[in-house]
Amino acid sequence: MGKASARRAAVRSGRPPKELAGEVDERILDAARKIFVERGFEGASIDEIAEAARAGKPTIYARFADKRALFTTVVTRDVVTRITRFKGEVPTGATIEERLANLATAAVHWTLETERMGLMRLAVAEARRFPDLASTVIRTARKLSTEVAARHLGEMTRSDQLGSLTAFAPERLATTARFFLDLAVVPFLLRALFEVNPKTVQAEIGPNVARSVTFFLAACRHGGVS
Repeated sequence: MGKASARRAAVRSGRPPKELAGEVDERILDAARKIFVERGFEGASIDEIAEAARAGKPTIYARFADKRALFTTVVTRDVVTRITRFKGEVPTGATIEERLANLATAAVHWTLETERMGLMRLAVAEARRFPDLASTVIRTARKLSTEVAARHLGEMTRSDQLGSLTAFAPERLATTARFFLDLAVVPFLLRALFEVNPKTVQAEIGPNVARSVTFFLAACRHGGVS
């Protein structure tokens, strides 16, 4: 049997060669994400996911005990990768106000992407079925997003007079970053979860982010963030 045939046989049997394992995992999770969003948890089947992923059912069950475990991994991965990839966002602007507004706006647009919102709505709908998943996702999302925002704020204020303010001291930066996200980003996430027409939310991003940034900076400059 040739090498190509051997690899195909290994994938079908649920035991892909080591160098292909990561690729197979990604295919399965990508396919599962798409099927879960389209069909919901109950409507999605391992058979359909296997077909979409071009992987046999034994390959999926070799990695995930059941559909619940697969769904848990899909949701957790989506939250972690979404926030981790946002680390590379470089806020631009002539002033600190513009850079903060651009950072918040990019975060909101990234969060409100249609398929991401579809998966988040599904995760909310299934919270009673997956209570541990819901609490884990919330804790993970808050922790990672706070770390990313704190890093961005630290870099921005290093070259700005804000860096001398108490709110941006290293020991308080995480708290300040959390306030920033809760003011400028989280309200849009909550609205979008339940808003039927996403264009309604999109139209409000610019003005509301600008007001949130103004309020945030005023609090920082007058000692209101502690």
